[in-house]
Amino acid sequence: MQLTDILAQMGGLQSVARQLGVSESQVARGAEALLPAIVGGFQKQAQGQGAGLGDMGGLGGLGGLLEQVLSPQPTDTAPGNEVLGQIFGSKDVSRTVAQQAAQQTGLDASLLKQMLPLLAMLVGGYLSRQGGGAAATGAPAGAGGGLGDLLGGLLGGGAPASNGPGLGGLGALLDANGDGNPLDDILRMAGKAMR
Repeated sequence: MQLTDILAQMGGLQSVARQLGVSESQVARGAEALLPAIVGGFQKQAQGQGAGLGDMGGLGGLGGLLEQVLSPQPTDTAPGNEVLGQIFGSKDVSRTVAQQAAQQTGLDASLLKQMLPLLAMLVGGYLSRQGGGAAATGAPAGAGGGLGDLLGGLLGGGAPASNGPGLGGLGALLDANGDGNPLDDILRMAGKAMR
């Protein structure tokens, strides 16, 4: 099952569509294009620091972010922007991710920029919920089926796509160097765009 389908089943895509005033199909198209970079960012963060989701800066973990987006109340996107800052490192990367997704989907880049923090909150909350003990305790990534394995499965690495909630073809499309993580390729694109 694809991550986009999982988020849709949880009501996440419907909540994002309601908040942004667009159709759920537009959000699904945007999510398909944005999720490889978001999951790649979480993976890079976990690998670089050997940290669990509980160690994401001053966010106090990510457990409550999913519920914030699913709530019928308007979502405060500040926590999502903080997550993006942690996993991407700069607003330039977020802009590049949105621009790349706009080219892939034909959706407006400004809409995709609005989706990014909401999707980051959904993914962070989902990972926190799925990661269980390893994510909550800050166990090293990849330790016994922990956060690293979960993220690798979401990117389709280490397991056949049919066995896990991978991202499908878009993750592979963005992963120009074939290392299993599209974020480094997006970072390279962001660096070129800033020159």
